[in-house]
Amino acid sequence: MPSLKKKLDELEMKMQSSVFWDDIKNAQEITQEAKSLKDRIDAFNSLEQRFEDIFELGQLVEEDDENSIRDILSEIKELQDSIENFRIEILLCGEYDKNNCILNLHTGVGGTDAQDWTEMLLRMYTRWCEKKGFKTEIMDYLAGDEAGIKSVTLKVTGGYAYGYLKAEKGIHRLVRISPFNSNGKRQTSFASVEAMPELTANQDIDIKSDDLKIDTYRAGGAGGQYVNKTESAIRITHLPTGIVVQCQNERSQHTNKESAMKILKAKLIELKERAHKEKIEDLAGELKDMAWGSQIRSYIFQPYTLVKDHRTNLENGNVNSVMDGEIDGFINEYLKQSSNGTLDLN
Repeated sequence: MPSLKKKLDELEMKMQSSVFWDDIKNAQEITQEAKSLKDRIDAFNSLEQRFEDIFELGQLVEEDDENSIRDILSEIKELQDSIENFRIEILLCGEYDKNNCILNLHTGVGGTDAQDWTEMLLRMYTRWCEKKGFKTEIMDYLAGDEAGIKSVTLKVTGGYAYGYLKAEKGIHRLVRISPFNSNGKRQTSFASVEAMPELTANQDIDIKSDDLKIDTYRAGGAGGQYVNKTESAIRITHLPTGIVVQCQNERSQHTNKESAMKILKAKLIELKERAHKEKIEDLAGELKDMAWGSQIRSYIFQPYTLVKDHRTNLENGNVNSVMDGEIDGFINEYLKQSSNGTLDLN
């Protein structure tokens, strides 16, 4: 019995040590990575099997059997689409590409038109998420003065959400005849899009409490589902970088603080990656004003319709379908060109 008690004491001491939990985290990471690799191998084998089945079927079909030929051509088209989707997934190999995404939309230059434009972008991304089977959740929402929204934070939950949406970072430019201008003049408006990875438990980072300034305030807005009328809104300032995040969408101050901390950590990770820093602690105050640069994409409604990505030069004349969430072409082309080094970032 004494020896058993000694072993139990040793086990308890080991479980209390940080090394023990580090080993657990490492094991979880290895297991997750192994599952990810197995899933990709299984997906490849499935594509290979589909190809062999179609090939064998094609050898059995008679030349005058038009219905069977039509079915085979349809199967080939579906297989080509599946191969292209798999090829894009292979490109998503960054450290945070598998993560959920926190999408932040901000109104830029353009007054009421820009606020309306920001709301149009929110609708576009929400539609895209629906098509991908991703879940969306509004984390923070600030309504515009007359129309639209000033800013919104959207959490996108789904496999490789950040890997896809990182292609959307930057300034988005709208050109149209303004519905808010009585003279019917063309108006150019701007909105910025931030895409940040939501960290998993294994990727979590420590932030010194001394580096944070936390304020509470009363939630406000235009009313409706996005507004919490209790005094529970949270604003957190990260003093070393000057980054400010806020959350007012939950009813509890504690929940709003948790959400705001998630957004802050995501912003810090994204800023670290963008600044090519090794550690969060290396981020300095001069980085807080890093500019987004010129627009990455233009959406022209008048006098003609065209959506053009200025990094990849990909164009789509069907602006309505793009605004309905058909943006996979732009995302996929960005990922391909980013992978092969042909992306124009000037």
